[in-house]
Amino acid sequence: MLTEGLNVELKREYTDDIKKTVIAFANTAGGTIYIGIDDNGQVAGVADGDDTMLRISASVRNSIKPDITLFVDYRLEKIDEKAVVIIDVQKGASSPYYLSSKGIRPEGVFVRQGASTVPASDNAIFNMIKQTDGDHYEELRSLNQELTFNEADKEFKRRKIAFSGQQKISLGIKSRDDVYTNLGLLLSDQCKHTIKMAAYQGLEKEVFRDRREFEGSLLKQLNDAYEFIDKNNRVRAEYIGLQRIDKHDYPAEAIREALLNSLVHREYSFSSSTLISIFENRIEFISVGGLVKGITYDDIMLGISITRNEKLANVFYRLGLIESYGTGIPKIIRSYDDCVDQPLIETTDNAFKIVLPNKNSRKETNLVVNEVMDNEQFSGVLHLLNMKPSITRKEVDEYLGVSQSTSTRILNSMLDRGLIKSVGKGKATQYERV
Repeated sequence: MLTEGLNVELKREYTDDIKKTVIAFANTAGGTIYIGIDDNGQVAGVADGDDTMLRISASVRNSIKPDITLFVDYRLEKIDEKAVVIIDVQKGASSPYYLSSKGIRPEGVFVRQGASTVPASDNAIFNMIKQTDGDHYEELRSLNQELTFNEADKEFKRRKIAFSGQQKISLGIKSRDDVYTNLGLLLSDQCKHTIKMAAYQGLEKEVFRDRREFEGSLLKQLNDAYEFIDKNNRVRAEYIGLQRIDKHDYPAEAIREALLNSLVHREYSFSSSTLISIFENRIEFISVGGLVKGITYDDIMLGISITRNEKLANVFYRLGLIESYGTGIPKIIRSYDDCVDQPLIETTDNAFKIVLPNKNSRKETNLVVNEVMDNEQFSGVLHLLNMKPSITRKEVDEYLGVSQSTSTRILNSMLDRGLIKSVGKGKATQYERV
């Protein structure tokens, strides 16, 4: 006599809930459903086996995603001279399977626990997705399948690029099974990740001048964040003779590249927001996710790039937001070639930080530098410090081709003006940027 268990389900008659058991078997370890046998193992039979199989196959085909039909087989057998419909379900290759009307969430995803069919937990669903799709966040199936793309549509139309169903598949926004990926979620109006921005008075996080949190499609967040920075990117005037020259605090190209970097390279498997803080003397961009495995700090400074979110980067590239891979950091550095203060790049295991100095905040210092000695000597020391984090007096001698007394005078002058700082004493003294 048959009994219910992990891989066996008995049903006296057909009910619509049978599709939940099909899902549970496909998500767990496979199993067999007998229709026409009650919970006690008594054979009751079905009145019309062919009609029952048609109803079940139609329900499975129309109600379950991804397509599960290749993993389900139907047959009609005689047991104790009575017709019994038998449904054999294999473990599927694209779990989690779910009710299309409920989506990829506990009320739509089912698993087998002993002889019972139960809703899967959020953690179980996530693990099934990872086992099937791999570890790349943007390629995993989105838990939210009710996505809209109003903002993305606008961006693609503005650039006269097609954004139909087929294009969404080729870009990786949708799978070939017509299921949205996490890349789709990031570009959708329902994107759950945000950018938190604040402008402060002074040099510390003490008094707010303005603060905002931007949500929705990453494309909308990109535009909103740039507009916020632009509003706080003050213009200061200089006069050369009778000519007035207006200069922004921050180069537009550096802002653009730092903002794109914080969105394209962040780790979206964590829910923490991207943080952008504007102070009187700098802007800080902090995003979750350190350097991608296999790449070093020196590599990124040379322009070598391993993209964490390759498909997202490709979308930005197609939209003309990224010109070519690996050029962002070098562009940021080049935009400060004429400035004493240089951009700062910091990384940890879990975060990436770009600091853009305010080019106008040290105008007085820059003017002094231009007036003292031959400015090439100051620039030479700063250029040497661009290549390595700290230098010795002897290295300055050799790099500038000057005597010990001259290099000492240059370094002391730069120390007095706050352009560099000294570390250590005596012969062990080294010099670093402030």
